[in-house]
Amino acid sequence: MNHSPDIHARLTPAMRLLVERMAQAPYPPMHTLTAQQAKAAYAKSIGVLDVPKPELARVEEVRIPARDGHALPARLVAPSTDTGLPVLLYTHGGGFTIGSIESHDTFCRVLSATSGAAVLSLDYRLAPEWRFPTAVHDAWDALHWLAGEGGRALGLDTTRIAVGGDSAGGTLAAVSAVHARDAGLKLALQLLIYPGTTDHQDTDSHALFAHGPVLDKALIDWFFHHYIDSVDRSDWRFAPLKSADVDSVAPAWVGLAECDPLVDEGVAYADKLRAAGVPVDLEIYRGVVHGFITMGRAIAEARQLHQDAAAALRQAFGLPAP
Repeated sequence: MNHSPDIHARLTPAMRLLVERMAQAPYPPMHTLTAQQAKAAYAKSIGVLDVPKPELARVEEVRIPARDGHALPARLVAPSTDTGLPVLLYTHGGGFTIGSIESHDTFCRVLSATSGAAVLSLDYRLAPEWRFPTAVHDAWDALHWLAGEGGRALGLDTTRIAVGGDSAGGTLAAVSAVHARDAGLKLALQLLIYPGTTDHQDTDSHALFAHGPVLDKALIDWFFHHYIDSVDRSDWRFAPLKSADVDSVAPAWVGLAECDPLVDEGVAYADKLRAAGVPVDLEIYRGVVHGFITMGRAIAEARQLHQDAAAALRQAFGLPAP
């Protein structure tokens, strides 16, 4: 894919080199694949650009009951086997269609190792087999379970819980934070990494980066075609910017990529939270693209986000610096 010189010039040298290498790779664009082909292709790419995976003292496979009786797979990671650790419930990105516990395992382990908190990574159900609002229900069911008997059974501190996610997972985390507020569940933090928040992709950044790099209009349309009917796109559980009221939701740490179609809607959601009196820490990582958090082997900004997000968790949970 050819990008305009202006967009190319916005990228850091390392990001530009990586984008050029990705463009030269002999793989068909994801939006030309079937959903099953795309899931498999994405799974094969896992870890190629990630930082080394930390070894942690506790790695436990968990099953979480959903409202329809389905058992949702999840993975708990923690830097120690101590009881009483605070916990982040993490929902991965992938346009509600691709991705898994495995695709974001390294990132979740880095957050845990660097913050000192436990991280529970959720395999919510994906499109097209499971369309909207199943993923929303799965995320809330997991949080509700974690805040109750599930978290207690795992030996976690259920008074110190955060939600987090990237891209589509960031959308789910933002929605779960509103659900938690409505249910009287006090969260320590919502950690939102380039979340999707709009019902129609018509911001300036969507126009500027319509041809990418990495995430482009064709792929966004492909994801949403698999996930949601057009009539449902104004539902705030798909587009949190449409939520009527975000007063008193959890404090937010928002990390965005500058060269990303989603950057404007991420800023807009941070503004919406701030206008409602919610404490917000907003970081925009310059010169990088959507999805950069799993590119830490090549991209310094990814490693910086890892540190910044972990620091936000430590502060929210009252944990000491390492």
